[in-house]
Amino acid sequence: MKSLTVRLTDALAADIAAESRRRRMSQSDVVRERLGAGTTSPRATAALASIADLIGSVEGLPTDLSARKKHYLRKTGYGQKRSR
Repeated sequence: MKSLTVRLTDALAADIAAESRRRRMSQSDVVRERLGAGTTSPRATAALASIADLIGSVEGLPTDLSARKKHYLRKTGYGQKRSR
């Protein structure tokens, strides 16, 4: 593992120290966790870029597909027996 020296503001250093005491882990682990949380993989970014033009292009769908899902499933007849 490589080492890196960084200068932090007093407030940020105190925040990291308090979190490390509260979570009972080293300050280095807290900093690594915080740095890792802000990164996204290049693969995920490329996948999103490839479908970016499709996002929001379908009319008539709810803004959040998880909202009122039972209502939409009943409206479309999903799960009901069909006449033959």
